[in-house]
Amino acid sequence: MPLLLRIQLLQEKLFERVKAVYEAKESLNLNQEDAKLLEETYKSFANNGANLNKEQKEEFAKIRQELDLTQLKFGENVLAATNAFTLLVTDSTELEGLPDFVLEAAAFEAKQRDTSGWLFTLQYPSYGPFMQYSSNRALKEQMYKAYQTRAFGGEFDNRENIIKILNLRDRMAHLLGYKNYAEYATFDRMAKSPAAVEELLQNLLDKAKPLALRDVKEISKYAKENGLQGELMPWDFSYYSEKLKKERYEISDEMLKPYFKLDNVEKAVFALADSLYGLKFIPAEDLPVYHKDVRVYDVQEESGRHLALLYLDFFPRESKRGGAWMTEFSGQHFNAEGVEERPIVSLVMNFSKPTENEPSLLTFDEVSTFLHEFGHALHGMLAEGHYGSLTGTNVARDFVELPSQIMENWATEEEYLATFAKHYKTGEIIPDDLVKKIVDSKYYLSGYYCLGQLRYGITDMEWHMHGQFPAETDVESFEKSASAKTAVLPSLPGVCFSTAFSHIFTGGYAAGYYSYKWAEVLEADAFELFKEKGIFNKEISHRFRDQILSRGGIEDADVLYRNFRGRDPKTDALINKMK
Repeated sequence: MPLLLRIQLLQEKLFERVKAVYEAKESLNLNQEDAKLLEETYKSFANNGANLNKEQKEEFAKIRQELDLTQLKFGENVLAATNAFTLLVTDSTELEGLPDFVLEAAAFEAKQRDTSGWLFTLQYPSYGPFMQYSSNRALKEQMYKAYQTRAFGGEFDNRENIIKILNLRDRMAHLLGYKNYAEYATFDRMAKSPAAVEELLQNLLDKAKPLALRDVKEISKYAKENGLQGELMPWDFSYYSEKLKKERYEISDEMLKPYFKLDNVEKAVFALADSLYGLKFIPAEDLPVYHKDVRVYDVQEESGRHLALLYLDFFPRESKRGGAWMTEFSGQHFNAEGVEERPIVSLVMNFSKPTENEPSLLTFDEVSTFLHEFGHALHGMLAEGHYGSLTGTNVARDFVELPSQIMENWATEEEYLATFAKHYKTGEIIPDDLVKKIVDSKYYLSGYYCLGQLRYGITDMEWHMHGQFPAETDVESFEKSASAKTAVLPSLPGVCFSTAFSHIFTGGYAAGYYSYKWAEVLEADAFELFKEKGIFNKEISHRFRDQILSRGGIEDADVLYRNFRGRDPKTDALINKMK
């Protein structure tokens, strides 16, 4: 929240008026949206220190300012540490196993930096395929350790920033009357309390860990049968799991990428939104963009009604942080004159750039990522309400991933894939047997990957459920202790993911990373209804739009979900995915 807004929220006279209305709410005969706005406004004031005395308010303001600056520094360090490492390979014999698309991208990267050879970075479009395909174990170990030690020691060390952020958050929570930051962060979420979060995480851990151990045992056995000397290490897993996947399902990213040309995937994502919600995406080439690679679309209803502007920013650059996300430049709301203003939404990715010889081709995971972030965009673009603070993605943190994660399901539906995946050179539609292999492999290593998410969620909660951390706290040791019960591969000294854990230390997911698993329960349960009725069923998609996407935070998340599904969510559908 911007500093000026916090200053406004702390203004005593303004809060006195809000508090007076809040205390008289039962006599005001407010409609649902107005009542929710009043409740959320009061909570925003209270949780930004408005009920504190003068001395406490001054302390609160100092904490928030210092916290903002420290979180900003954390993010800057992660970006700088990521950009600081490169692996330049000049001997082609060290590139064994890497497919042509990886080599071409690495050669192009080297050329862009005025050098020769093949240059690999810690940006995920470079790092991920290298770990997946390279048979050079020594270089994979080097890349893995570089990735897992970003901002851990050296010029961009984040360890002091972590302790400072945690202590500032803890002080702030105590000032506001909470036991710890986790309690402060969860009180207005769907979970309501840290205890409910821990119950979910433990429930999933109990079910996922045996499956993850099964997965690792299988990959370890396969690796040793295929020449691995010694123990299966973390930098070996992607390589051997990809090889086994290719053998078992006769499928690989290298095989699939030619069918997922970015331009075609973009059209397909738009077509899905049209099929479900009747949306049209019209290029708005006359509008300015903030970078030459960015494109912008006018999003309209079938009737021609303008819904939103959508900006697409697909490719990595040095000034851009890694990952993928949706953001709003402006949310849907009615202004002071009573005129509706529709949202301006941006989708930011880090897909592989086109090269001199090939267009941008996506891995299957990147196709899923596109659909995921587009789900967030739909949440913003289909918003309908009067107040910007209650529309679009302004919902409980553990509910906001439902619209995004449910979209990923279409990526493994034969009926959808067959509509757009075609070879970028030959124009051949993706063969039925290849689609079947994608579908058959959709839950490959699901236990292992679920445990990976639980590792982050559990570690996040551990960081935020404790009190003040001494300045000399060993960040690496704490992380290892917190995540120990999720470990299924050897733990290495000198590596630490927390120092680059941007989601919780600068990205708004503090004591909230569990939201991905919480929302996964919701989306699996919700998509089960689409599967029962048909994945393009208009009745169900319109109900999802009317009860979830368009409603924002006008009602509590559990109410919205029951309105859509007709009952509370069940974990059965998610657990069944992992078996």
